Amino acid sequence: MRTDLFDFELPATSVALRPASPRDAARMLVVQPDGVLRDRTVAELPQWLEPGDQLVVNDTKVISAQLKGRRIGRETEPKIEATLIKRLDGSRWRALVKPAKKLAPGDIVRFGNEGKVCLLGHLDAEVEARGAEGEVTLSFSFHGPALDQAIADLGTPPLPPYIASKRAPDDRDAADYQTMFAANEGAVAAPTAGLHFTPELETALRRHGVELHRITLHVGAGTFLPVKVEETSEHRMHAEWGSISVDTAAALNAARAQGGRIIAVGTTSLRLLESATREDGTVQPFDGETSIFITPGFRFRAVDILMTNFHLPRSTLFMLVSAFSGLDTMKRAYAHAIAAGYRFYSYGDACLLFRAPD
Repeated sequence: MRTDLFDFELPATSVALRPASPRDAARMLVVQPDGVLRDRTVAELPQWLEPGDQLVVNDTKVISAQLKGRRIGRETEPKIEATLIKRLDGSRWRALVKPAKKLAPGDIVRFGNEGKVCLLGHLDAEVEARGAEGEVTLSFSFHGPALDQAIADLGTPPLPPYIASKRAPDDRDAADYQTMFAANEGAVAAPTAGLHFTPELETALRRHGVELHRITLHVGAGTFLPVKVEETSEHRMHAEWGSISVDTAAALNAARAQGGRIIAVGTTSLRLLESATREDGTVQPFDGETSIFITPGFRFRAVDILMTNFHLPRSTLFMLVSAFSGLDTMKRAYAHAIAAGYRFYSYGDACLLFRAPD
């Protein structure tokens, strides 16, 4: 399909720079199977679900993957920004850097504030290799837990560019850009639909007879990258690591056998579930990487309802929701959301999507 089919005009004022407080006070646009739109709030989520339904959340935890430093060892020492996107081993990471043209294999980048009392205030990394589109392989001077601690101390959460370009990250973001389910470190972007949840909402869901399950997909920086090709078939997704336990797969299959529905909280949960599900609809345990790319025409095997945020024009995520609920329906839903003042993107409002009839 042509990428421009997934384009739409979005006013800059629609981008949320802070989350709602409390989190479940965010608005929620319900898109029913017949295309009818309902304006609700996240706190009303239990009213749209049924006893026996299974809610699946992503428990990945965002690391402080944004590092700032400078190239050292040459006559000039330009500033360098790096976003860690994939761990390769105990001391090596793949990263997106800018300006990438300032770095060559063998260069040393010193990250951190040398006046800060933390591991002597800095962390060095050698540029081991360069790739396409600003990617480099960094070999750090620390290894294992010591490296993890240095990154946590010297880095900041990598806010999406559509927020970071409008304001500087601050201490509030360290908490705001982490879901209440966050447990397994490894993501460089938050599974943002999960940001809407509160302990009170979880309690209300369980009282309503809805069970919650945790799976893990470490969200990569590929979620920030726009689709630059003209045809969707030419786009290549970055691989992300995910895990579904034996017990979780068994519980979901048992619930479905009893008529329960699977509700994915976020496109990350949906992508992992669909990657792990057989043609017959059986969810399998999963431990590995997925680069699944969902566009209209995809046959969903696992997920019945999707709770997600509002996404970028021409993005893989808008393509995914268009596959789930129909392109025409989603264009109409997004037009309604813009006109009604819904807040978009990571800190924005939610929508609850019922899968379009096959």
